[in-house]
Amino acid sequence: MIDIACVGVIVADAIAKPVRIIPSKGKLELVDTLSLYTGGCAASAAIDMAKIGINAAIIGKIGNDGFGNFMKNAFVENNVITDGLIINNSGSTSASLVIVTEDGERSFIHCQGENATLIESDIDYSIVEEAKLVFVAGIMLMAKFDGDECAEFLRKCKEKGKITALDTAWDSTGRWMKVMTSSLPYLDYFLPSFEEAAELSGKTDPEEMADVFLAYGPKIVVIKLGKDGCFIKTQDGEKYNIPTYDRIKAVDTTGAGDSFCAGFLTATVRGKSLFDCGKFGNAVGTHCVMAKGASTGIKSEAEILKFMDDYEKGLV
Repeated sequence: MIDIACVGVIVADAIAKPVRIIPSKGKLELVDTLSLYTGGCAASAAIDMAKIGINAAIIGKIGNDGFGNFMKNAFVENNVITDGLIINNSGSTSASLVIVTEDGERSFIHCQGENATLIESDIDYSIVEEAKLVFVAGIMLMAKFDGDECAEFLRKCKEKGKITALDTAWDSTGRWMKVMTSSLPYLDYFLPSFEEAAELSGKTDPEEMADVFLAYGPKIVVIKLGKDGCFIKTQDGEKYNIPTYDRIKAVDTTGAGDSFCAGFLTATVRGKSLFDCGKFGNAVGTHCVMAKGASTGIKSEAEILKFMDDYEKGLV
């Protein structure tokens, strides 16, 4: 049995850190490290979930190239189920240059690669059939899957009785709600970041953002607030504003939102309360920012629960 099937963006991240100055044309600036890591919303979430200790599967597309081989090997090494991984021999794997500044914040130069070619009919529904929860991660970065293709996939997932969740990425093309409206009615959980939610909703208050999205039909909206934790609201009006573990200093925020989703959804399939899902999501996101790379800092469920307990006692 698969606990969660992660569908969507797979990216190899070349992370440069710390970037103090962006060089002008023809110039060079030095960084301390430039290393290759796993990345992409679906890939990071699947690896994080497997490291926490549940059965996670990845569904998406890569090329038969150096980045693709790196990503496939990483999935295997981290015990992610790869039966739904599609390899296009003539395609290229998506990649990002991640620029990490001295304060741990990051920006991206991104190539969509095979993520841009994924369509609903590519997906192996036998993987979906085995899963308790289906998580679409990286909408806005999948040119053909964004919008109606995603909505059709989610519709079929609901027909099969699956719990559905979706996370967005930054939309540099400015489509935003044009992409999202057809998918929202088929979601149990919608988990955008604050910045993405602001662009989607036109609001700046987390509860007002959530209300805009809830009007389209998802059962639960979770707004990721970064260093401020998360805000959760349901169709029934249940709501929580959950602070994060702010005594921990960030090393690298790459993948923090994906790690939050991994923690939140892992707790969901474990049957935890919404409040506890938010707390666990915050804790997993905190572990992400404690190390360089999107998944490097993620620990087992037992280790994360111990961290949460120790933090409450003032031991960390």
